[in-house]
Amino acid sequence: MKLVNKNKIVSEFKKIPGVGDSIAKDLWRLGLRSLKELKSADAEWMYKDLMSIKGCYVDRCMLYVFRGAIYFVTHSNHDPKLLKWWNWKD
Repeated sequence: MKLVNKNKIVSEFKKIPGVGDSIAKDLWRLGLRSLKELKSADAEWMYKDLMSIKGCYVDRCMLYVFRGAIYFVTHSNHDPKLLKWWNWKD
């Protein structure tokens, strides 16, 4: 079994535009352990699960951050406009 280094993974998540320490740790709380795992994640599920984990309402902006993060890891050429979370609103 491979040991997982939480700090290293959280640091990797922070390379995603719009993802700071707090959101990177939320990605960890959601069970994600790599950028590769984020590629197959579902932003809606992540948002709903995060509310369940925290036991309270989470601002919908978090959903937009998750959408942008998934875009970042699934594309190699990025539209600079789509690297800003607010451009992922409904």
